[in-house]
Amino acid sequence: MISKPKFKICRRLGPGVYDKCQTSKFKVASSKGGLLGARHPKALSEYGTQLIEKQKIRFSYGITERQLSNYVKKAFLVKGVGTTEKLFEELEFRLDNAVYRMGLSNSRRAARQMVSHGHFIVNDKKVTIPSYELRSGDIVKIRQESKGKKIFSNITEKMKDYNPPVWINFDVNNMEGKILDKPKNIESFFDLNAVLEFYSR
Repeated sequence: MISKPKFKICRRLGPGVYDKCQTSKFKVASSKGGLLGARHPKALSEYGTQLIEKQKIRFSYGITERQLSNYVKKAFLVKGVGTTEKLFEELEFRLDNAVYRMGLSNSRRAARQMVSHGHFIVNDKKVTIPSYELRSGDIVKIRQESKGKKIFSNITEKMKDYNPPVWINFDVNNMEGKILDKPKNIESFFDLNAVLEFYSR
């Protein structure tokens, strides 16, 4: 069941914001009330469009305004065509997002809680900061003390049909994941250029 605040956010920004909004039930409920994220009563200005895109990223990744602003600043340090790729990399290389992308949680919010509760180690060091920045080659393991927890029960069955992005991998047998490469921006739900333009004002 989708909470009312999340339901309103999904209607305003689109179903891609939260995983629970990407269901047939949400589509039916939205059609009854009008999906604001897909059909605005008035054409949005350029600023309005940029603001919507910024909010999409914030709610999708569960980050604060300050965090997003810092990621954008890092992206601006890259000159030329690599700016959007750098922004996407900053967002995807968060530890909580990596846990989500590995298929260990059903949402980024759940992954954030799992990291905060100390269930993971990165390169043999316990990390409890969801925003911890990963790099190519990093190894993410489930702590030995956490492997018997309910949240990791039947993990083999849960991940049987899951296909992670090509830049990340999780070995169920060894209960560890690896960052294979830099993430590629294939997320069509976000307009990263609009977000960069918003912050360049």
